[in-house]
Amino acid sequence: MNMRKPEMWTNCVYQEFPITFDDVAVYFSEEEWDSLEVNQRLLYVNVMLDNYNALLYLGCIHETPDVIVRMKLRQGPYNFLEHKELANYERNVNRAIHKYNAYRKAASVISKYPTKIKSGTEAKKLDGVGAKIAEKIDEFLATGKLRKLEKIRQDDTSSSINFLTRVSGIGPAAARKLVDEGIKNLEDLRSNEHKLNHHQKIGLKYFEDFEMRIPRSEMMQMQEIVLNDVNELDADFIATVCGSFRRGAESSGDMDILLTHPHFTSQTSKQPHLLHKVVQSLEDCGFITDTLVKGDTKFMGVCQLPSDGDKVFPFRRIDIRLIPKDQYFCGVLYFTGSDIFNKNMRGHALEQGFTLNEYTLRPLGVTGIAGEALPIDSEKDIFDYIQYKYREPKERSE
Repeated sequence: MNMRKPEMWTNCVYQEFPITFDDVAVYFSEEEWDSLEVNQRLLYVNVMLDNYNALLYLGCIHETPDVIVRMKLRQGPYNFLEHKELANYERNVNRAIHKYNAYRKAASVISKYPTKIKSGTEAKKLDGVGAKIAEKIDEFLATGKLRKLEKIRQDDTSSSINFLTRVSGIGPAAARKLVDEGIKNLEDLRSNEHKLNHHQKIGLKYFEDFEMRIPRSEMMQMQEIVLNDVNELDADFIATVCGSFRRGAESSGDMDILLTHPHFTSQTSKQPHLLHKVVQSLEDCGFITDTLVKGDTKFMGVCQLPSDGDKVFPFRRIDIRLIPKDQYFCGVLYFTGSDIFNKNMRGHALEQGFTLNEYTLRPLGVTGIAGEALPIDSEKDIFDYIQYKYREPKERSE
């Protein structure tokens, strides 16, 4: 193909320092990319491809940068730390949860760094970035790609396992079993639906919808429906939408609701009717459309906002957990996250002589045995007990 030399690049080869792709590339976090409108994404892709083609024409680059590969595959332009491909490989294929967590922690601290990271050495000064990740950062900055990612993409088995785990209900073990049976993509799954359980069939049915992030504006509408419905059922109910939404994220992966009632405590018998009453009401109004799992204390399902004129909203994943009243705020703290914030807070609690989990906060005796659960009436109570400065939910995205 003949390429016209862009006028804006006419003099770049005569500059003292060579221009690299990284000089003209713009990277997004996954959350930032998901918040863009479709036309904004298209504009970005066109500009990036023009820049890439110009540098290719001038001989400034000789390999296709990872971000260009991802755009050609219609994937988001996150760098190797900020997109999930490498982390998910460690979790789903290698089953190396410690590496999965390491990539996520490094991505978090780097995304909050006030200036652009220019080397692995600079990145290694940050808490959470070790020597191996620093080496990968240097490789990515120098080449725009990563050998390990290229190898993963060329490994059909690894790629297929990673892909199948994106279907709700299919975990790493189930994905590997399906791949061993020759089932590697959506078409294969749809041809072998008889091999899937109920949850997996629903995950396959709504795969495209579940892949889409939920804009905050849509989450606000969903929250209003749920909270109004719960309040009308019984004003004593308390419900909180947790997860990244509560931390102020511009988009979310699903809706995660914690529910409690004064009649349900850790000292009483189970009260499944409380959860089932809420689920039934949300089904009756048409908000909940499908059930994945319904137990005594947890519901997993599918929901959809009512149509707005000609606009039909996607189907979304929804979880509702019924928590004993005396354990509610430990649960709210835990399910608000982030995972890294929770780990840091649990670590601080141990340093102060407490053990903290999603259920309770307990003092540790001199023998290391946990005592009775402390009374908790708010999230702030937990911070106060362990002498940790209170942080609003929006300040917990570590």
